[in-house]
Amino acid sequence: MKDKHTERWSTYEPFYVALGDKKVADIIITNHARVRWTDRVETEKTGFSDIAQYLWECLKEGRVVSYYRNEEDVYTIDDDLVFVAEFAVSDQVDLLGIPLHKMIIVTFLGRMSETMELRDLKTYYSWLRHSRRMTLIKNNRKRR
Repeated sequence: MKDKHTERWSTYEPFYVALGDKKVADIIITNHARVRWTDRVETEKTGFSDIAQYLWECLKEGRVVSYYRNEEDVYTIDDDLVFVAEFAVSDQVDLLGIPLHKMIIVTFLGRMSETMELRDLKTYYSWLRHSRRMTLIKNNRKRR
């Protein structure tokens, strides 16, 4: 989703927003992310364009920050909404020839204010893996 307005007149540079060392020129929402948005974030505005527009505004306002300092795949909006994003190099470049990026939203994990487990994702994921493994072990025992 691109913004139609640039800050200068008669410029041919595509519009982008800097996020860390990436220059985001486009946002892509996956089907899985849209379903998770509906389940975990909002039930009113659930279209792809609604979600992309919201994310684009948050990016422009500087409200999107990395969840971890060193890793670049989990992000938060307003220190509350947690989502996973990947980046792909776009076919566009800026005036200096530096490639721009597409931000691919993989999934929305939810809001930290509603789900306390999201405050420490590493512990949450290790707990999920352990509980799933234990469920599989129990089911395996029942089959024998």
